[in-house]
Order: sequence, then C-alpha cells, then structure tokens
Amino acid sequence: MELAYIPSPSRGVLYLGPIPLRGYAFCIIIGVFVAVWLGNKRWIARGGRAGTVADIAVWAVPFGLVGGRLYHVITDYELYFSPGRDWVDAFKVWQGGLGIWGAIALGALGAWIGARRRGIPMPAYADAVAPGIAFAQAIGRWGNWFNQELYGRETHVPWALHITSSEGGRVPGYYHPTFLYESLWCIGVAFLVIWADRRFKLGHGRAFALYVAAYCVGRGWIEYMRVDDAHHILGLRLNDWTAMIVFLLAVAYIVVSSKLRPGREAVVEPGVPDGPADGAEGTDEAEGKAEAEDQAEHEAQGRAEPDAVEAEPDAVEADASAAEGEKDQAESATKKS
Repeated sequence: MELAYIPSPSRGVLYLGPIPLRGYAFCIIIGVFVAVWLGNKRWIARGGRAGTVADIAVWAVPFGLVGGRLYHVITDYELYFSPGRDWVDAFKVWQGGLGIWGAIALGALGAWIGARRRGIPMPAYADAVAPGIAFAQAIGRWGNWFNQELYGRETHVPWALHITSSEGGRVPGYYHPTFLYESLWCIGVAFLVIWADRRFKLGHGRAFALYVAAYCVGRGWIEYMRVDDAHHILGLRLNDWTAMIVFLLAVAYIVVSSKLRPGREAVVEPGVPDGPADGAEGTDEAEGKAEAEDQAEHEAQGRAEPDAVEAEPDAVEADASAAEGEKDQAESATKKS
C-alpha cells in the first residue's frame, strides 16, 4: 500500500443544474486572466497605456485556442479520423488536447493583428506578456490533472500520481505527475524571465525568446518521461524534436537581436508621453538655465557698482578743479582791467 501519493479527482466536471463546470476550462480561463493582469502591469511599466494588453489579448486568445487545438488534432489525427473514431470529437476542446506550440504560434499571429491595429511594435508586446504566458501555462497544466491525462512512467515515489480512470486505454496505477513537473518548471521560467528582464533590460523580443528557450529545455526532459501515444522520429517523440528546433531558433534570435538592436525600446505605444520624469527633467533644465542667467546678470551688476562708487569721488574732484580754474581766470581778468 502506498503511504503517500497525489490523488486524482474523482471527476473533472461539476454540474450547476444543466450547466457543466469543467476543471480543464477553469484552469485555462484563470491562466488567461493571470497572463493579462501581469502583462498589463509590465506594459504600463514600459510606458504603455493601461488596457492595451487586454485589447490585444482579445485577438491573441481565440487565435491561440484554435492554434493549440489544430496542432493537437494534426499531430494526433488518429484519435479523431481513424476507423471507429468520431471526427466530431476534434471540436471537443473541453476534453483536453491543446498543443502549446500551435497555441503560441497562432496566438502570436492574433497578437500581431491586434498590435498592428494599434500601431504597437509586436516584440515589445511579446516581452511584456512573456512571464504571464509562462504562469498561464503553469495554471493550465492542472487541467490535465482534472482530466487524468498526460502523466509519465509508472513510479512509486511519494509524489506519484494515482490514476483511477480506465477510460481511453488508461491503466489505473501510480505514475510520474508530469503535469506537475511542467507546472513547476513554467513557474521557474516566469521568474527567470522577470529577473533577467530587470537585470539586463531585455528588449526587442528578447524576453519572449528567453521564455521560449527556457520552456523548451524543460519540455524536452518532461516529454521524454511521458507514456501517452505520440509519433516518434528517430526514436524521439515529435514534441522533443519540436522543442529542440524551437530552442535553437530562440537562442539564435537572442544572439542576432542583441547585436542588431541592443537595448530596449524607448517608446512602446504611439501617442503616450515619454513620462512625467522626462517632462520634469526638461522643465528643471529650462528653469536652471534661467536661474543661471539671472545669477550671472546679478554678479555683473555687483561688479559694476563698486566701480561706479569709486568713480564718483573722481568726478566730484574734477568738477571742483574746474570751478577753481574758472574762478582764477575771472580774478586774473579783473586785475588786468
């Protein structure tokens, strides 16, 4: 008998009357809210307007959901289009099955459309929302726990996941909780991006690329532990190859972007002032120049006043000498006459 393990929920859906409340959907919704909330805070800190992240997310989130589902259905098509399967199940997103690679790719397309409509540089927006996306993934992975899916190899470690369902070919038992491993990894990735962004002032999409690269590292070893059916290429699961390729592309982008466009964007949203600090600096500078000119003029006047005071006695003496000269000339003229 196992003394410790992670229990699986007895069911992944609750009913509020006729309305189903699915744990998988709740995890995705909560993750989206967290991503938008954190992305908004980071966007404002970079000089953008409040609400811009949410406005663009209106485009990004639906595109991301469609992209995630498309990737899953395409890479696991036999689950929906093989003999005995119902192709309508491909539309049942609430049953699980969202590929992060497709979600990010098509979600980025939706974000690009929303950003372009507002004249916002896409790389700056991506940098702002990168940690939030990682947190959203960490929360969303718990949806797999509700559905009792995407677990790893059988194990008897104290934190083993107890699978109780036998639907869909599952075998009840104790397995590695790969959903938990990925959730914790994504939290670490989020904090890594936040730290690196503050430390190195990442810009022009490099914070987002760091998130992608770091996630791929974790996804590689976690994917290797999973036992669910997947396509293999040269002995490796398809998602392992995807993780390696995307990792190399992300690292290459960081290196090339750092050389071509170092630093961070000065302006991330058109029409937003540079900030009160910039305006205050300009005002202080103008006032400082005016004060310096007044002080210079005052000092010049101060230097001139003693000279004028010293010149006054000389002028009085000169006037007195002229008066005495006129008096002597008058007396001399009188004597001659």
